[in-house]
Amino acid sequence: MNTYLFMYDLMQFCGHSWIFTNMIIRFMSFGKDSLADTFYSIGLVMRLCQLLSILEILHILIGIDKSCFFPRFLQITERIIVLFVVINSQEEVQGKYIVCVLFFLWNLLDVVRYTYNMLARTGIYYLPLTWLNFSLCIPLYPLSVLAKAFTICVSLPYFESFGTYSIKLPFPFAFSIYFPYVLKMYLLVLFIGKYLIFQKAGSQHNWDDYGNKTPSNQYRSFHKL
Repeated sequence: MNTYLFMYDLMQFCGHSWIFTNMIIRFMSFGKDSLADTFYSIGLVMRLCQLLSILEILHILIGIDKSCFFPRFLQITERIIVLFVVINSQEEVQGKYIVCVLFFLWNLLDVVRYTYNMLARTGIYYLPLTWLNFSLCIPLYPLSVLAKAFTICVSLPYFESFGTYSIKLPFPFAFSIYFPYVLKMYLLVLFIGKYLIFQKAGSQHNWDDYGNKTPSNQYRSFHKL
């Protein structure tokens, strides 16, 4: 199973590395003009990587990954909803700068995380990478939550104008679902869920004792986030 998990991490690392490198090269070559068509240039690979990440939920359920289920499930479903339901369904949103910012944050986190995971599977713990893996999430996870929330807010006028996913059921049900309201409720759930996760992480972690943790304990502790 360790070999399988290593190959899974390797596939994710290759996908996210390609996306991250592509974004950097395009920005260096074309500047701000590259931001508007980020989704069109990397969207397919991004969708494939996020769909593949659903396997991580299965890994936890069958017991080959010891991470906590709820935080991982919440993170993966958040990305699936924002990417496929919000961004992919609204072409006008795909060209917004916030999409580029969101993808940058996601891929920066994942390139480091999957690199660390691959080495950890083989028993290698490179100290600078270990430090970066645990430290990078502190500023970037809250920023990614804000970027997801801002992406949803930007999409609301388009869902209101086009009526995407809004449903009005015929008689005798006389019931309608106005999707912008669903997204607004989801924003509340998003912030509450992240608050609970960060609160739990804070109660479980003592970062002052970080230097006293063994690499294996660091690995398990981090993946409870």
